[in-house]
Amino acid sequence: MLFKEIIKMALSSLGVNKLRSSLTMIGITIGVFSVISVMTAIGALQYSIEHGISFLGSNIFQFAKYPANVSASGDVREKYRNRRNISYQQALHYYRLMEGEAREICLKCFAYEVKGQAVYNGVKTTPSLLIVGSNRSFLTANAFTLGYGRNLNDEDVELSRRVIVVGKMVEKRLFPHETPINKVIRMSGHTYTIVGVLAEKGTAFGQSQDDICIMPITRFFEDYGEAKRTVNIATQAFSADTYNRTFDKAIGAMRIARGLRADQENDFEIYSNDSLKSAFVSIAGVVRVGAFVISFIALVAAGIGIMNIMLVSVTERTKEIGIRKSIGARSRDILRQFLTEAVFISEAGGILGIVLGIIVGDMLAAWLQAELIFPYGWAITGVLVCSAIGIGFGLYPAYRAASLDPIEALRYE
Repeated sequence: MLFKEIIKMALSSLGVNKLRSSLTMIGITIGVFSVISVMTAIGALQYSIEHGISFLGSNIFQFAKYPANVSASGDVREKYRNRRNISYQQALHYYRLMEGEAREICLKCFAYEVKGQAVYNGVKTTPSLLIVGSNRSFLTANAFTLGYGRNLNDEDVELSRRVIVVGKMVEKRLFPHETPINKVIRMSGHTYTIVGVLAEKGTAFGQSQDDICIMPITRFFEDYGEAKRTVNIATQAFSADTYNRTFDKAIGAMRIARGLRADQENDFEIYSNDSLKSAFVSIAGVVRVGAFVISFIALVAAGIGIMNIMLVSVTERTKEIGIRKSIGARSRDILRQFLTEAVFISEAGGILGIVLGIIVGDMLAAWLQAELIFPYGWAITGVLVCSAIGIGFGLYPAYRAASLDPIEALRYE
């Protein structure tokens, strides 16, 4: 028999029992959907991180009280809560020790607890502006670009000037038809003169990076208080070649600034882009393994379902097999037909699972403001796995059908 005819007969046989075939197919769909959706979402997030979403600039490492992956609340934070804050005096001591040893040293402090809302001529921004106290190195250390105007300078910090650099969202909201440069805005009960506007940076993981206002760190402490605040210190090496040497010197300088003895452990955290990416990759790896295990169990269960349905089909069609063999059908034709039915059920369920998984995975990625991707590797793997399941679990029923004796099959009632 021609293979085209075998396919037609297989599809015709499946069409006779549409509900049974559909329910069997759904088992494969669920298994493939679970793994493809997770892999798509994780792949999209990882692609975004590796292609433009950087927490810090290049050749930069940062000292902080808390690790980057510790949430604002919860049991994990308790481990670090009793650490001493990195005070502004300690940060200045570190700054002086590292002068000439690094290209940029950024001192920054965030007012997460303050609901920043800027007002100009009665127009208000959303009450979600991130207020930051820093120095001229903030843009370099955090991968921001100045759109126009000027950046903060050393005199601004020394004199605690009431100047501010704002993000693009502030400009769009308060100054849609005029330049914000040298305009005075009111924010959280204080007035500031805008001296610069940042270039648009977009969003990361659903959070806008353009709802930000940067002021001299000294002014920040005067307006919002210095007590119970910790300063983050970002240091940029001159080049990738000097990164390790700068890193080693910086740790020593930080220990001196913190007043640690030689026998005391570091009471601060150190991280960089590479460490953040590595942390994400390790977490993503665990999620991938978990998704694969769950999906593997679901696919094995679905494969057993395919075998069961095919065995039932062989029993129901015993007389049909006997008739076909008596008029010249060969055993390998019967084998191919039943194997084709099993593979078709598996592949149809797999393709549906892949399509749904990619849609849901990219919807999750879009919600997190990450790049949308098509996971070609996992899609091809899904098709191959479904083929293997169809062949593996359909082979025995197909072999059993092909092995039937035509005389005995014709007698079957």
